[in-house]
Amino acid sequence: ISIHVEHPAAGYKKIFETVEELDEPIPAQISGAIPSWLGGSLLRMGPGLFEVGDEPFHHLFDGQALMHKFDLRNGQVTYNRKFIRTDCYVRAMTENRVVITEFGTVAYPDPCKNIFSRFFSYFKGIEVTDNCLVNIYPIGEDFYAVTETNYITKVDPDSLETIKQVDLCKYLSVNGLTAHPHIEADGTVYNIGNCFGKNMSLAYNIVKIPPTQKDKSDPIEKSQIVVQLPSSERLKPSYVHSFGMTNNYFVFVEQPVKINLLKFLSAWSIRGTTYMDCFETCESMGTWFHLSTKNPGAYMSSHKFRTSAFNLFHHINTYEDQGFIVVDLCTWKGHEFVYNYLYLANLREEWEEVKKAAAKAPQPEVRRYVLPLDIHKEEQGKNLVSLSYTTATAVLCSDGTIWLEPEVLFSGPRQAFEFPQINYSQCCGKKYSFAYGLGLNHFIPDRIVKLNVQTKETWVWQEEDCYPSEPIFVATPGATQEDDGVLLSIVVKPGTERPGFLLVLDAMKLTEVARAEVNAIIPVTLHGLYKP
Repeated sequence: ISIHVEHPAAGYKKIFETVEELDEPIPAQISGAIPSWLGGSLLRMGPGLFEVGDEPFHHLFDGQALMHKFDLRNGQVTYNRKFIRTDCYVRAMTENRVVITEFGTVAYPDPCKNIFSRFFSYFKGIEVTDNCLVNIYPIGEDFYAVTETNYITKVDPDSLETIKQVDLCKYLSVNGLTAHPHIEADGTVYNIGNCFGKNMSLAYNIVKIPPTQKDKSDPIEKSQIVVQLPSSERLKPSYVHSFGMTNNYFVFVEQPVKINLLKFLSAWSIRGTTYMDCFETCESMGTWFHLSTKNPGAYMSSHKFRTSAFNLFHHINTYEDQGFIVVDLCTWKGHEFVYNYLYLANLREEWEEVKKAAAKAPQPEVRRYVLPLDIHKEEQGKNLVSLSYTTATAVLCSDGTIWLEPEVLFSGPRQAFEFPQINYSQCCGKKYSFAYGLGLNHFIPDRIVKLNVQTKETWVWQEEDCYPSEPIFVATPGATQEDDGVLLSIVVKPGTERPGFLLVLDAMKLTEVARAEVNAIIPVTLHGLYKP
């Protein structure tokens, strides 16, 4: 990987600037040839409005949710985008100020109200954001734009119109769900979220939402909790962003980034506190891995795996092999919270400053951990991992826990392989070879990377002053090879006549197949999907 790529012109600042939505789709100019079988839509979510009136949003995850769509039809491509009409967006537009507190930005009381009405507005309870800027996924026949709170927003994937807000608390005992569900071939959705368990103690619930119902009722109404996993600390649940799933097991990684619930609950009565202020890190716990069976769901309390501290946002893939569970992760080493480095002020700095800030941050690393299912008490102190192809180890300690050491699959100084994707329909929960990711260079996205997780070989697509997004894999119809297909990524090349483009790469070699350029800057997108 060409580590030496620099960005002295700081063109990346453009992906953190406000844009306007479009009234109608605009045509793209195509170079190369879009494969004839690629007829669908790339849907992406991200922030698009970075200030309201004269009040700025401070964190990458505060900008108001903007939904993007590249439509591919008979070799033609169009681009469209619309803001989601969330409560926080509509109220901000109405009052021309930040009305609902976002992840890293406080909403202050309405300055126009007198002291009495301000005082009483404190007792309306918590107003949680519904700013669904992180991802979009299907539940049954419907599509939902999501963040990590209890609110998800039903959207129309064709017109990009907002349909309705849904409060998950009405159907499930969770405080929220992650933006990274697992979805089975029949449409069953699994997800995980924090919840208050028995006697106010905390737990993590794994949730199952069934596929489309025969009677056309809403599958969300039929959701259920499959299994509850305990929190290692009573009032401080770990932050959970994604989880692992195989045919028979769930894997939950409990990280040292904690949510201080007391702070969280009292914060809302005290002015000036954000979600970010409620995170704290635990220096002593390291990282814990928890297992549960899937069908029926049961927590495997006798299997206690632990390792040194890391931040975890994205699981790559998880699979069972010969009595072991192989867990591939995008980690950040240490217990300091990586989101501390994603304030917009940091990301908009000049290049030398960006590099200086990233120098103090946790280092990224792609790691493979291997969890033995069969634990013999007499093997204390010995490595339990006998898989022939990995250097990962697991050692039974005298206290009954199992200490894990990883195999490193990819590591470069301040060069992250992040926003991982795989050939999901073919490989999720199964032994696999390839992961595709967005390369972050000191947190700035500047390349697309393919990683062979078995040989550690890498391939890179990179172009000067180009800022790509998460690559999404689409398999060639009838393909037999795992990497037979294309990758789709939205790329921004500021300062050109058509600065935003959809990039189509051959997933085997990471060579360009086509690009579809539009006369629009496209701000950063986080996650999305390809809808055939």
